[in-house]
Parts: sequence; C-alpha cells; structure tokens
Amino acid sequence: MNKEKDNLIKEYEKKIKLLKKYNKQYYEKDSPSVTDSEYDKIKERLIFLENEHNFFKKKDSIQNIIGSPPSKKFKKIKHKKAMLSLSNAFGKEDMNDFLKKIKNFLKSYNSTIDIFSEPKIDGISASLIYENGLLKTGLSRGDGETGEDILNNLKTINQIPKKIDAKQIPEILEIRGEVYIGKNDFENIKENFANPRNAAGGSLRQKFSEETAKIPLQFFAHGFGVVEPMIFKTQSEFLKKINQWGFSTNPHSKLVKNLSEIEDHHKTIESLRASLDYDIDGLVYKVNNVELQSRLGNTSSSPRWAIAYKFSSEKATTKIKNIAIQVGRTGAITPVAKVQPVTVGGVVVSNATLHNEDEIKRKDIRIGDTVVIQRAGDVIPQVVTVDKSKRSINSKKYLFPEKCLCGYKTHKEINTITKKEDAVRRCLRGYDCDYTAKEKLKHIVSKEAFNIDGLGKKVIEQLWDLKLIKFPSDIFNLDYDKILELEGWGNLSIQNLKNAVKKASSISLDKFIYSVGIRHIGQENAKIIGNFFVSIDNFSNLFNSSKREKLLNNLNELDGIGNTQINSINTFFTNQKNIEVIKDLVDVLQVKNFKIKNKKGKLSSKSIMFTGGFEKMSRSEAKSLAEENGGKVLGNISKKLDILVVGNVKPTKKKIEKAKELKIKVIDQKEFLNLINKTS
Repeated sequence: MNKEKDNLIKEYEKKIKLLKKYNKQYYEKDSPSVTDSEYDKIKERLIFLENEHNFFKKKDSIQNIIGSPPSKKFKKIKHKKAMLSLSNAFGKEDMNDFLKKIKNFLKSYNSTIDIFSEPKIDGISASLIYENGLLKTGLSRGDGETGEDILNNLKTINQIPKKIDAKQIPEILEIRGEVYIGKNDFENIKENFANPRNAAGGSLRQKFSEETAKIPLQFFAHGFGVVEPMIFKTQSEFLKKINQWGFSTNPHSKLVKNLSEIEDHHKTIESLRASLDYDIDGLVYKVNNVELQSRLGNTSSSPRWAIAYKFSSEKATTKIKNIAIQVGRTGAITPVAKVQPVTVGGVVVSNATLHNEDEIKRKDIRIGDTVVIQRAGDVIPQVVTVDKSKRSINSKKYLFPEKCLCGYKTHKEINTITKKEDAVRRCLRGYDCDYTAKEKLKHIVSKEAFNIDGLGKKVIEQLWDLKLIKFPSDIFNLDYDKILELEGWGNLSIQNLKNAVKKASSISLDKFIYSVGIRHIGQENAKIIGNFFVSIDNFSNLFNSSKREKLLNNLNELDGIGNTQINSINTFFTNQKNIEVIKDLVDVLQVKNFKIKNKKGKLSSKSIMFTGGFEKMSRSEAKSLAEENGGKVLGNISKKLDILVVGNVKPTKKKIEKAKELKIKVIDQKEFLNLINKTS
C-alpha cells in the first residue's frame, strides 16, 4: 500500500509541475506548448487524485494554480457606470418570478411589458466609449467598477467602428458587448488555446496590439452604459440604430410579450445552439422600454430589468460511493455525496451536494444508489433523482448524524418568521469548533470579503493543518519563513502573498462587517449596518451588553433590517469568543469609516418612511425614488424620522397617530411626488 501511495504522490507532483509550466507559457508568455486536450487530460487526472485520496490535501492543489492571474500590463480606469453582472434564471419558475417582480415594482399588474431577448454570448465583456462619434476609450469589464484600458487591442477588431459617421449621435455614447472567436476560426488556432473564450481573453491581454490583430476576434454589441443625451426609447430601437451605425448585433434577438413566448423562443434558440458559430450558454431577457429600465434601476450587484436565462443543465448517471458531512462557516451541516467520477458538461464530477437532512429523507437517498446528477446552472453538482430499480436488496436508509464532526450535538433552530424547525442542522460552537473556524477563515479571505490573493481554500487548509493559522488575526501575522519552507512556495510567491495581505489590512467598515461572518448579514445588510455605525469604534459598542440592546433597537428601525438580522447579531455578540476574535482582528487592521454616499436632492439629510400603498407606484419604487433624492428610508417610527408618507391604499393608522404624537411631518403621495419634483 505504501508503495502504491508513493507512486501516486510521484505522479501527482510530476503532473503539478507540468501544469505550472504550461500555465506560465499560456498566461505569462502567451506561448502555449500543448493542445487543450492534452492539458485537460492532465487536469482531470489531478482532480480525480485530489478527490480520491486524502493525502493530497496538504499538498499543492490544482484549484490554486489554475487560472489567469490579474493583468499588470494595462492601466486601470474606473467605469463611468458600473458593469453589473446579471442574476440568473434556470427554469420557467425563475422567469415567472422575474416577470412578477418587474410588474410588482412598477405596479403594472394588468399591462403587457415588452421583453427583449438576446443570446448570451460566452465571450469577454468590453466597454467602448465614443465622444462625438470618435472612439476614445476601450475597457475590459474588470471587477465591474474598474476595468483595464485595452483600447488599442479593441481597435484591431473589424466589427468595432473607430468613428461613427451619422447624424444625431449622442455626445457621450457607451456601447457594451462581447468579444469572441467564432468556432470555425477557432479550429485554425486551437492548438494555441484551451477554448474559444480563453483565446479571446488571452488575445485581449496581449501587450502589443499587433499580436492581437493576428487573432480573428469578433464583437457583438448588446447594450449601453452612459448615453448623453439619451436618444433611445427602447432596447430594440437602440440595437437597430447602432446596427445602422456599423456595429454587429445578434440576428437571433427577438421581442417577446409573456412567459409562453419566452419559453417558446428559449427552446428554439437552445435547439439552434450547436449550429451557431459562437458559444452561448443561455439568453438574456431585458425590459425593452428604456424609461422602465431607469425606473426599475439596479440592486448593488445586478439590474432589476434584466436576467440571464441559462440553458438546461447537463445530466449524467453515476453511483454514490459514500455520503460525507461538511461543516460551513455558520455551523451548517451539509451532506455531500461522494460519487464515482463522471463527466457532466465537460467537467469531471466526484462530489454532489445533497443539501440537507430533509432532502435525503424526501428522496430516500442511500449509499450505493444509482443516481442522476446535474450541474445546476453549470456550476454546483447536485443529485436530481434516484434509480430505485437498481438498488441493492441489502440497502439501508441513511441515518443523518446528530453530532458535528467536532463531536458536539447539532441543533435545528426555529425559523423566526415561519416558526417552523429549520431543515438544516447546525453546530453552534463557532470558533470553538475547528471545522467551523476553518470555514470562517476561508470566508474571510474570499473575494467578497478581504480578497487576499494567494490564500485560497487549499492554502488555508495547508496553513491550518500546520497550525500556522487558527484565528483571523493570524492571517495578518503569518510566519513567512515557515511558509517558505513548504513545497510550492518560493520567494516570489511569498512576496506576492505579503503584498496581498498588506493590501487587505486596510478595509472599509461594511466589508469588515460582512467578513466577520455574522449569520443573515450579507453584503447588502452589511452596507446598511455600516451606514448606521459609520466607524469601527461605534460598531465596537456592540461588544458591551448594556449598550447592545439600545443599538439593536435603533438598527431595527432601518429599512432592510428585521428581527431575523437583529436576533442573529445579538446571538453573535453574546458569544464572548466572537468578541475576542473581532478585537484581535481590529488590532491588526485599519478599518476605514463607511463612506456615506450623500446623493443631492430634495430629501438630502432627511429620514423618510412609507405606510400604505400608492395607486400607480409600488413601495419599492417609492423607496428607490426617496433614496435617489438623498433620503434615508427607515423601517419604524421614531424621533429620528423626519417625514412619514401616507399612501391611500391601506395605511397603518397606528403609525400615523404615533407620527403626529412625535410631531413628525405627515404627507400624502401627491405631496411626496411634488417634493421631489416628479409628477404622478
């Protein structure tokens, strides 16, 4: 057995070295030496070895060495308007919810809202900014807020006009679209690239545009960013107009009016998918009317008026070898099926989520079962169905463990809203549970939190096993000399890690709040709480039990913060260990004050609350209008409230009486709209 293990380790190390070599050739030198099939075979074998044998966990991981490093070749430029990502739909129900939310927001229940559909190109997003018809700026998407200046490389693409010769062109016109390589063109260059998307991305990262020009890149325009003045009334009009100006737009776009037409069109394009000369992974559906797009606006991460409806997930049949238990950062106990490796959608899958105890019981999933798995949204593998006809007569029901991997009893909490028992079991020991603590560390270094390059999940595992980290503050006091002794680490990678840790040691208050991992406090709630406390000193008052109650009562007044969040915050800070961890973390960080984005308007520095509905406007839209005009929307009546807006549809009398009692200004819908200079 030892000899077999030694041979596997030798094979693994040899293939890891090869892959590092090939990555360097591809990402740094833009000179790959192997075909995509050769590369993929090595990659698949490494994934299989890592999933099958625990003794590889302490070693280098394919997941940490594969991927494109951030480009240092190009100047960074902030987007004039954020390039947000789209939310996803994976079926008819999701699309129905999307349409309902639009109508609810606009309070347009009975009218038809035109939806424009376009194929979702699997390419590289780019932004083109024209000033008086001349192409002045060309940016990659980057992180959505800031992109890379790749203007010279974009100019090599024939479908991108350098100048727009036409009348009535906006002074500022931002065209957004996808850079891609056609399947037929890719056949001629595939020896040099892994796939068409990588080929497009690698070509746009070339330092010299002469090299980019050698690659047959193409461009589909699909949207706009900043347009001054706005001359387009609809998305369909915009695409028709820019097509006349020389831009390529997708010929399979279509106007649809309801869910039935959406489904029919979706199926039609999915059937054409294989015959198209470019890769698509779904369709994008947008509210056609530009004015309605503006009214709907955006969340912090995605537009409310658009959604990506992905194609059906690919499925495969395999067998469950075992069911393992994983512990998440909030103590959630998640069962994972260890399956016989099978290829699903071009990816070798060895694990599939089983969600929770109730899901296992509902589907009666057992070890040894033959199951159908799919990659939901082409990302997360999950068990769909069980083929009970192939089940062994000796098969036994799976008994979900009532103890965490740390040995302590788990609990099912009572949902504060439904008053029902949660489906998920949890370990409530927090940092006292090594498994939970380790996952908390992985969360803290993640992109959405501290965003520390070089500290991926596998590296955290490695440093944890070697007892080099235990708590978050340890990340900022790493023993780099000891890390340098480890396999796979050199002077350059150590220096890069030092730089990343140093950069992360300065963080905004809202990101800090999100990073510490309070249950039910996501990025949006963290911003609301950050806006409330402003500074880490104020936030630290939650450590004090006598101050905490008052602060939580004040937090409960904020729109978007409810009992679930309040109870979760209280539970978190009742745990003394959590307080100690945060104190230690604060000592090694610079936590920057929350930057309050005071929007100028008629409601600047005013707090406002709504009760009752409006006839022609949803509560959500009214709230958005208030915030756009500088107002701060509260969720409860208090002395801090400046204005109570009373709608004429079922307002709460108690709130009106309390507002009058506190001498708060009370106005109706018409007065509110007049106040912000908007007609009803």
